Amino acid sequence: MEPQPTPVERLLSIRESIDNIDAALVHLLAERFKFTQTVGHLKADAGMPPSDPQREVEQIKRLRSIAAESHLDPDFTEKFLNFIVAEVIQHHVRIASGDEVEA
Repeated sequence: MEPQPTPVERLLSIRESIDNIDAALVHLLAERFKFTQTVGHLKADAGMPPSDPQREVEQIKRLRSIAAESHLDPDFTEKFLNFIVAEVIQHHVRIASGDEVEA
């Protein structure tokens, strides 16, 4: 029978998993912002507004549902999405004004 890991060993292992997830989140956000930057250029070229309130409402509704299914607080998920969307809109405004945004 193998010895059980100590609480410190378990903690270190769990923290390593958390660190890996954090790295994955950063990479996913970077990919997301590459796509939203492309969207910003398309909108600017077509003379479309930087934000799409109806799309934002639909996304919040969809992601709140996914959060609930995943046992994640939908309010937290909405706050997180609102933070991301606000940053994306700011990038779109800068793109439309001619100030390039690095993703």
